Amino acid sequence: MAMNDSVNILNSAYLAVEYIDSFLPDNPLQQPFKNAWNYMLDNYTKFQIATWGSLIVHEVSYFLLCVPGFIFQFIPYMQKYKIQQDKPETWEKQWKCFKTLLFNHFFIQLPLICGTYYFTEYFNIPYEWEEMPRWYVLVAQCFGCAVIEDAWHYFLHRLLHHKRIYKYIHKVHHEFV
Repeated sequence: MAMNDSVNILNSAYLAVEYIDSFLPDNPLQQPFKNAWNYMLDNYTKFQIATWGSLIVHEVSYFLLCVPGFIFQFIPYMQKYKIQQDKPETWEKQWKCFKTLLFNHFFIQLPLICGTYYFTEYFNIPYEWEEMPRWYVLVAQCFGCAVIEDAWHYFLHRLLHHKRIYKYIHKVHHEFV
């Protein structure tokens, strides 16, 4: 009975989103994205897309999202919002942090990203444009992933503060402001 009610709720939500979607204008960027996606599929293998494409998207988005925070820390007006007031930023510390980040991204995260291809193959995740989920499904999946990732970071970070492993693993994290 409960399963049937949840299915009815999901069907109702799906119909509501479809109804609202019917009033929205067509996305003018959809065709250029479709052309670029199909070009990518025609010219690169799935392994290249999953591995190197994921790496490029990860690095570009990570560092672009970090730029405002990096700039703000050197603006005197923004210093009042700083959490660790007693630790001033220096270019030397920033350079050391950047080198540590690059090491972590390419020697820890890249091997994990290499598993993306095998993950997509194992779970039969399609690459074709026509098989892509609708925009609202992608939004819901991204939101769900953000919640899971945030919870994962929170609990893992708490675990890394345990007295038995802090000085061996996690102390490096607190070296930077």
